[in-house]
Amino acid sequence: MSEKLTAKVLITVMTYPHPSRGYQELVCTAGVTESGEWIRLYPVDYRYREQHQQFKKYQWIEVVLGPNGAGNDNRKESRRPDLDSIKLLGEPLNTKNKWQDRRAIIDRLPHFTRNELVSLHEQDKTSLGIVRPSRVLDLEIRPANTEWKPEWQSLFTQLTLFGPSQKPLRKIPFTFHYVFECEDSNGKSHTAMCEDWELGMLFLNEAQRLGSEQAAAQSVRDKFLGELCRDDKDTRFFMGTHFPYNTWLVLGVFWPPKTTQSSLF
Repeated sequence: MSEKLTAKVLITVMTYPHPSRGYQELVCTAGVTESGEWIRLYPVDYRYREQHQQFKKYQWIEVVLGPNGAGNDNRKESRRPDLDSIKLLGEPLNTKNKWQDRRAIIDRLPHFTRNELVSLHEQDKTSLGIVRPSRVLDLEIRPANTEWKPEWQSLFTQLTLFGPSQKPLRKIPFTFHYVFECEDSNGKSHTAMCEDWELGMLFLNEAQRLGSEQAAAQSVRDKFLGELCRDDKDTRFFMGTHFPYNTWLVLGVFWPPKTTQSSLF
């Protein structure tokens, strides 16, 4: 893209929010256009959008996109959205008939092994893609800082002074890391942190319900490993690089039931 244009994008990725000095907080958001092109929308201050602009996963939106990402984000899929231009187009695609409507979009997209995706990044700076693991071995739970780093804590303090518009944003005291293999792993597993919005929301809801952060973390593992990666699921990972470090992350999980006919990629 060399200039602004209006695009239709199917949202497939939303990560847990993180603080932002310019936008209060930001959500890494990505999806695919009607032509099957990956797009990363950044920045998106999702929880601060009007309700009629708060899209959901697997919902088509219309948005005006700039030619590049915000700031120095020069990843080739990154586009700066005109946030006020966001329009929701119909309801999110549902999961009826074994996720037929969602699979009609996702199954047509290129699928890779994790090694292939890393090689593509080295060749042409690809920073978004779908990985179909051959085996998901674990979802590791690792302790993390319980508070945001000092510069973000001070930012919250500053923003709160402006009034009640600042929304609470809890730091998740764990990180969750998928351990998986692909067809070309040759016995060497891959590890990638999962930053899915739904994972973070599940943790917060379970911590409140159970009254225990450890129990909430185990509930996340039960869901995101025990359910989403069961043998009867055709599990894929939406993966992307973490700017500016180029570390590959699991940004979201696609987990329709397996069908009798496997798609070939």
